Amino acid sequence: MAEKVLLVDDEKEFVEGLAERMELRGMNVDTCTNPEKALDMVNADSYDAIILDLQMPGVDGIEVLKHIKKNNPEMQVILLSGHATVEKGIEAMKLGAMDFVEKPADIDVLTEKIKKAQARKMILVEKETEKKVKDIIEHKGW
Repeated sequence: MAEKVLLVDDEKEFVEGLAERMELRGMNVDTCTNPEKALDMVNADSYDAIILDLQMPGVDGIEVLKHIKKNNPEMQVILLSGHATVEKGIEAMKLGAMDFVEKPADIDVLTEKIKKAQARKMILVEKETEKKVKDIIEHKGW
């Protein structure tokens, strides 16, 4: 099953180039250069992985990550930055980011991380479904 990915970065050329490389590897890729619009996209659709730039004008990647994890805790976020700091990376991981990759991203490394994100999300969704079924059975008295 093809991975469904949302790529969020304020650099339009970077987004287009990386999306093309990801699509050549069989992924379904949505792109966005506006962090606020990206939040709307996340709320409207489900993604196996969200590749999110750490530093963007307006709302930065950490703020977007907080909103994503608050409303969609099963979403797997991989932060991307050309200006990575250890402190920001640690903060992102504490807030629920799955991983942190420095630009320029090695496409093979990124592809592997996206596959892991898809597997992790499937496990989380499966556990949540099992919990809901168990709650229904317990409360319906079947």
